[in-house]
Amino acid sequence: MRRGLVLLLLLSSASLALAQGPKSTAKPAAHPAAPPYNAYVHTWHQPTPGHVAPVDASGKKKLVLMALNTQERVELSAEKDSGAFSAHELDRAAHLLREPSSGNEHPIEPRVLDAVYRIQVHFDAQEIRIISGYRTPHGGASNHGKGRAIDVVVPGATDDDVAKFAREMGFMGVGIYPQSGFVHVDVRERSYFWIDSSGPGKKNRERGILGDVASRADAAALARGEHGLGALSVGTDVDALLRQASPGGPSLQNPPPALLDDDTDEP
Repeated sequence: MRRGLVLLLLLSSASLALAQGPKSTAKPAAHPAAPPYNAYVHTWHQPTPGHVAPVDASGKKKLVLMALNTQERVELSAEKDSGAFSAHELDRAAHLLREPSSGNEHPIEPRVLDAVYRIQVHFDAQEIRIISGYRTPHGGASNHGKGRAIDVVVPGATDDDVAKFAREMGFMGVGIYPQSGFVHVDVRERSYFWIDSSGPGKKNRERGILGDVASRADAAALARGEHGLGALSVGTDVDALLRQASPGGPSLQNPPPALLDDDTDEP
């Protein structure tokens, strides 16, 4: 999260400088102050006037991801109302969600993309704006390093409302960052929710919250026939894995159990 925000602020400041045009040879009276961080946060949360999410030939909304760091945008076609993306679309998403500073990519977990799609559809958002996707692991246990987590901004929706909806899905990690201005979402074996009141570039001040809500969300998901995410496994034929439908057998919909990853260094 820290690396992504620092790069994002540098790029935003550079864009503002370019917009001001060539510098005058006259000595300025004073250097203009950089916009405060909350001005960037406010802009990220504002919808673009006149823009709506595109739809496919059947009228189903597409998932639109826009990376704030690189300003890249991708439109992804879902196969179901709940999501479900082909291997080709998952590859396109993984490229956009790469680590900007290194260019490193990692396969994206299909379920986290489904979760983000459900968020976009629920809030009728024109797109999902990405603060951070994949991050190269540096000895921690972050789900960002496993392709299971995305830090998002939903234009037109408050972070509180986004977090509240995401918590209801079940088997989710949901962290809200009121000072930094985004919501972290990941998929895991058992739900865990938190709030981090630290600001950009500051030491994490994570505090777990709403344990009872997490338990109820997972129980409701189990009642719907859903299961938590088990051990990390990346196959070469994602389409074949998605077509597996043997009840009780290993699949992306019914993974084997695994130890809980509390992501103590999240995000």
